[in-house]
Amino acid sequence: MASNTPGTTEAGMDVAKGGWFTELSVMWPGQGLSIQVGEVLYRGRSQFQDICVFQSEAFGKVLLLDGVIQCTEKDEFSYQEMITHLPLQALRHEPKKVLVVGGGDGGVLRELRRYPSIEEIHIAEIDEGVIKTAKEHFPSMAIGFEDPRVKVTIGDGLQFVAAAAPDTYDAIIVDSSDPVGPAEVLYEKPFYESMYRALAPGGVVCTQAESLWLHMGIIKALASMCAEVYKGGAVSYGFTTIPTYPSGQIGFMMCSKDKDINFKEPKRGEPSTPDGIQPVRYYSHDVHRAAFVLPKFARDELAPMLS
Repeated sequence: MASNTPGTTEAGMDVAKGGWFTELSVMWPGQGLSIQVGEVLYRGRSQFQDICVFQSEAFGKVLLLDGVIQCTEKDEFSYQEMITHLPLQALRHEPKKVLVVGGGDGGVLRELRRYPSIEEIHIAEIDEGVIKTAKEHFPSMAIGFEDPRVKVTIGDGLQFVAAAAPDTYDAIIVDSSDPVGPAEVLYEKPFYESMYRALAPGGVVCTQAESLWLHMGIIKALASMCAEVYKGGAVSYGFTTIPTYPSGQIGFMMCSKDKDINFKEPKRGEPSTPDGIQPVRYYSHDVHRAAFVLPKFARDELAPMLS
């Protein structure tokens, strides 16, 4: 989910200091989340970032990228299920071709296994080191890479989407870092215009869209930009709860060329349970509908930009 800021990596990666890891970032100033470290299982650096995995009593294995929590064994399913099933369940037609940008831990791919109608799943992940780490330490997520429908491209997601043929994907899921550093371009208008072009008629885009409690300015700017790019279509914001992400809440911006789509209402049966993976543990049709019921302060701020 997140990416740290320059200068904080060293402190963030010093996970053994005092037996605790504390996550700090300018994205959530004046606060931090601390988790007691049982054992550091892996620490290294890929071409792009520091990667660390440690064992904790409270959350099981924890994956850090540049000193920021990406996922934990205990709560990853709430994020992975919602970023996948909110858009896939909202589609008014059966999905055939899906693109994942980022998502190197494999969690979104795992959830896409639940849709037998999908014929091709493309994933563009810039850091092969994340995939290798997930396969070794988070097999229950990385099992998504074993799906024969999955085609992996190690490379820049921005360039991959820009090069995609028009009207290609029924769903594009952007499991990106926060809008700082290299990931900032994934929150800018040219990327959203590229996704618009690559999206099939009636298709859906779903992107990680930050916390209502911490990043309302970012969310409003993103919603305004999406409303401009998808003028004549539909834009909405839903959210999930997850204890190890800043503020315990994170949202998803959803866009479609289809002005008549109703993001808030599931269109197909509950996600299936293929061999090798557990049933969904967070997502349900009731939770889907509830995800779009925003607290009043957020609804008042975002209503002018949302469909």
